[in-house]
Amino acid sequence: MNTTKVDTAPSSTHARSFSLGDLIRRRPETITFALLVTICVAVSIANPAFLQPSTLIDIGRASVVMGLFALGVFVILAAGGIDVSFTAIAAFTMYSVTLLVQTYLPGLPIIVIILIAMAGGVLLGVINGLLVHHLRVPSLIVTIGTQYLFRGFLLSFIGTVWIMSLPPQMGAFGRMPLLQFETANGALVTLPFYFLVLPLAAILTWWILNRTLMGRAIFAVGGNANIAERLGYSLRTVHLFLFGYAGALAGLAGIIHVCANRQANPFDLVGTEINVIAAVVLGGARITGGTGTVLGTILGVLLVVVINSVLVLVGIPSTWQRLVVGSFILLAAAFFVTRQRKK
Repeated sequence: MNTTKVDTAPSSTHARSFSLGDLIRRRPETITFALLVTICVAVSIANPAFLQPSTLIDIGRASVVMGLFALGVFVILAAGGIDVSFTAIAAFTMYSVTLLVQTYLPGLPIIVIILIAMAGGVLLGVINGLLVHHLRVPSLIVTIGTQYLFRGFLLSFIGTVWIMSLPPQMGAFGRMPLLQFETANGALVTLPFYFLVLPLAAILTWWILNRTLMGRAIFAVGGNANIAERLGYSLRTVHLFLFGYAGALAGLAGIIHVCANRQANPFDLVGTEINVIAAVVLGGARITGGTGTVLGTILGVLLVVVINSVLVLVGIPSTWQRLVVGSFILLAAAFFVTRQRKK
C-alpha cells in the first residue's frame, strides 16, 4: 500500500504538468487569448474609458474586414501556402462592382451586389489557384505578381477616381443598425448589421475545415503535399478551392469596406496585408502549414485590433503600431518554437 502511494503521486503530478504543456502545445491560441485578456485588463485599469461600450463596438466594427481577410489567409496558410493578393482582389471587386451598380444597375438589391462582389473575388482567386498549381512555384511569388497585376489593371483600365456618392442601397446597408443605444453624454452608438458577417464566415470556415473532406485535404496538403497527393487528394482541386474561397472572402470584405466607409477608393487597403498575416500567425497558425484554428485566427485579429486601438487611446503615434505588432509576432514565434523543441 505504501509503495503504491509513493509511485502514484509523482506520476499524477507529472501527468498534470504534462497536460498543461500539452494544452499549450496543441492549442497555441490559449496564449493569444491570455495575452488579449492581459492587455485588456491592464488598459482598463490604466484607463477605464477603454471599457466604454463605444470603444468595444469600435473594436468589433474594425475587426470585420480584417477578420474576413484573415480567415481567407488562414485557410491558405493551413495548406502550406501564403497569399498577399487579397487586398488587391478586394480593391478590384469593390471598386468595379460599385462603379457597375452606380453606372448601369442603380436599383440592384444589396444582396445581389454582395454576391457579385464575392463571385468576382472567386474568379480572381481561381486565377491565383491555377497559377500556383500549374507553375509549381511558391504561392507567395504568384500572389505578389497577381497583386500588382490586379491593382495595375484596376488603375489602368477601370478607374482611379474616388466614388464619393454610393448607390443608396449600399449606403443604407453600411448604416443599418444591429444594436443602437444612446450613451450618458447623448452620443448615439451603433453596432452595424454587417458585423454579423464575420461570425457567420468564421462558423462556415470552421465547418469546412473540421467537418468536410476538403478540410481534411487542406490540412493534409499543409502537412506534406506529396504524401497527400499519394493518398489520393487532388492538389489542383485543393488549390482552386483554397484561393477561390479566400477570393470570395476578400470580395465580401471589399464591398463591406465600401459600404461602411460610404465611398469607393481604388487605392484603399494597400499595405494592410502585414497586419492580417500577423493576426493569423499570432492566432497560432504556422507559416509551414498543417496547423491552426479558426478560433485562434479570430483571437489574433482581436489582438491586433486591440493593440492598435490601445495605442491610439493612450496617444501613441500610429507609426508605432507596426513596431508593437512586430514585437508580438517575434515573441509568439519564439514561444512556439521553444515549445516545439521541448516536445
